[in-house]
Amino acid sequence: MFPYLPISSEDEKEMLKTIGKNSIEELFEVIPKEVRLNRPLNLGKPMSELEVRKRLGSYADENKNLSQLVSFLGAGVYDHYIPSVVKHIISRSEFYTAYTPYQPEISQGTLQAIFEYQTMITNLTGMEVTNASMYDGASACAEAAMMACDATKRKSIIVSKTVNPETRKVLKTYMHFKEVEVVEIEDADGVTDIEKLKEVIGPNTAAVIVQYPNFFGIIENLQEIEKITHEQKAMLITYVHPIPLGILKSPGEIGADIAVGDGQSLGNGLHYGGPYLGFLATTQKLLRRMPGRIVGQTKDVDGKRGFVLTLQAREQHIRREKATSNICSNHSLNALTAAVYLATIGKKGIKEVAYQCLQKAHYAYTVLTESGKYKPAFNKPFFMEFALKTDKDVAEINKKLLEEGILGGYDLQRDYEKYKNVMLLAFTEKRTKEEIDRLKSLLEVM
Repeated sequence: MFPYLPISSEDEKEMLKTIGKNSIEELFEVIPKEVRLNRPLNLGKPMSELEVRKRLGSYADENKNLSQLVSFLGAGVYDHYIPSVVKHIISRSEFYTAYTPYQPEISQGTLQAIFEYQTMITNLTGMEVTNASMYDGASACAEAAMMACDATKRKSIIVSKTVNPETRKVLKTYMHFKEVEVVEIEDADGVTDIEKLKEVIGPNTAAVIVQYPNFFGIIENLQEIEKITHEQKAMLITYVHPIPLGILKSPGEIGADIAVGDGQSLGNGLHYGGPYLGFLATTQKLLRRMPGRIVGQTKDVDGKRGFVLTLQAREQHIRREKATSNICSNHSLNALTAAVYLATIGKKGIKEVAYQCLQKAHYAYTVLTESGKYKPAFNKPFFMEFALKTDKDVAEINKKLLEEGILGGYDLQRDYEKYKNVMLLAFTEKRTKEEIDRLKSLLEVM
């Protein structure tokens, strides 16, 4: 018995007696003996709190973080500036400890915060309605695909290979258990192959999914894809990065039916890969097919403005057998973070962030390719990420950059065999001219 477990032998006997068992062995008799461990866990000897802190601290010191490194790594998770007020507000106990606001009469603050988040995401995406956030961008994309299948009564989803590879994996997992076909389209020079799309789209296609800007950082021609998709009465699902929407046409302006994405860039740190939040926005027509919940605005008996959870009948916790989705919660703290971030920087601020990302990426593109040692992998318009060809192994380059305090680009060969020795680099508003010039100097001597 480890001393930090607050259960005495007497407690154990009382608990076993309550459930009608005489021993721990009897408690686990339903588990076959051949699959039991039959030895103590390899946890080492018991330690004091001081010793545990020291041990965990030594593990943590093995990591390097972005206070020590300059990051040029993107590929779905980005090192953006987060105003200090964001952490200050979300750390308030009434937000930090809040769970699902089932009782609106005591949850008005939380409900209003989510309502404001929904309003901001709706404005950003140009769509008509937004839910109260989802787990992450990948699951939001999969849920959007299920919405499309339900609305069109079709069983095939087309997804471009320029969509984030991790998102496509999650999509395939969801669709496998829904018995929905997933058709992937290869890219042509870094963008969705339009001719291949025309070949494979048909009367059983429920939706076409494209990323904007795509995984390679390129701005896809969504107008043409939208036309092809809607001519077949399929739905267009756009997987979008929220920051570029400060200056690019929104999915709503382009004619998308559903816009999804990951809200990590909206005030959420890198967090070792999560947790983040997924956003899902759509049209009024599809409102009742949305997964998760929506916070609605109403009036109380005195005519005062108030907020409630609406359309909950779609959720698992209300009618499990008739639920639209098994998503019955939301990453509300992460959504609050996004709302505080957007409210802090405002409309002009998000445009400024987007412009700085755009300008710094294009400056980097110019200086990194001017010698000819590193060549552009694609010749297409890009936002804040671009891919470079090199004659060296990307892993080796990144290893040397890390020794110099730089987190290098993403090795595209990890997900795309045809892109050997191609590095995807990201440039956020945090990157400076001096950092970019230093990257150039280091790459030139490798």
